[in-house]
Amino acid sequence: MKKIKVIAFDADDTLWINEPYFREAEEKFSNLLEDFLPHHSVQKELFKTEMDNLDLYGYGVKSFILSMIETIGRITNNNADIKLVNKAVDLGRELLKKPVILLDGVEDVLKKLNGSYRLVMATKGDLLDQERKLIKSGLEKHFHHIEIMSDKKPSDYAKLLKHLDCKAEDFLMIGNSVKSDAMPVLDLGGYAIHVPYHTTWAYEKVDIKIDNPKFFEAETIEHVIDFIL
Repeated sequence: MKKIKVIAFDADDTLWINEPYFREAEEKFSNLLEDFLPHHSVQKELFKTEMDNLDLYGYGVKSFILSMIETIGRITNNNADIKLVNKAVDLGRELLKKPVILLDGVEDVLKKLNGSYRLVMATKGDLLDQERKLIKSGLEKHFHHIEIMSDKKPSDYAKLLKHLDCKAEDFLMIGNSVKSDAMPVLDLGGYAIHVPYHTTWAYEKVDIKIDNPKFFEAETIEHVIDFIL
């Protein structure tokens, strides 16, 4: 990795806690509909709605809220009390107000790398919510560039690289999702370090063993330093 000039970090569940909040909201949502379906069935229906809507709504809390409302309609045959819809919207509001809690070692890692590399935050999700979390995190000062992406496909990373005037072979992406943070970058010829998180959204899970000399696994965010410096 001696050629690396730009290091990009995913945000949610790489820099700060995110997915556990959604899991908590899903559980509360299941409670709202327990008179209609068992919990696991409600969560399955919600996930199906999210996947059906992904191309239209993208990622993030607002997309989650719309999918909850649509799921309520489908499960109740559009006979739900409007109070159920209001409660689902309240669950979304709660998510938008959650505290931003950094994962252990994040700021130390950024401080060690800052100055030697151009650091980028490259995340997907709702623009306003991600901007809110970044400001609350206090990490903005460490980054040369902030990119809030609509998706993380190879074409999206290619656009980012072009904007940064950076070759793929000079680029390293660090994140908790093999699917979104590693595979697209490796496809372009870049480097990737996967930092697993104990809770992962079902959409991001892949059952693939990556055999690529530019792919690395780190136990924690603190261990990425061992591969870079």
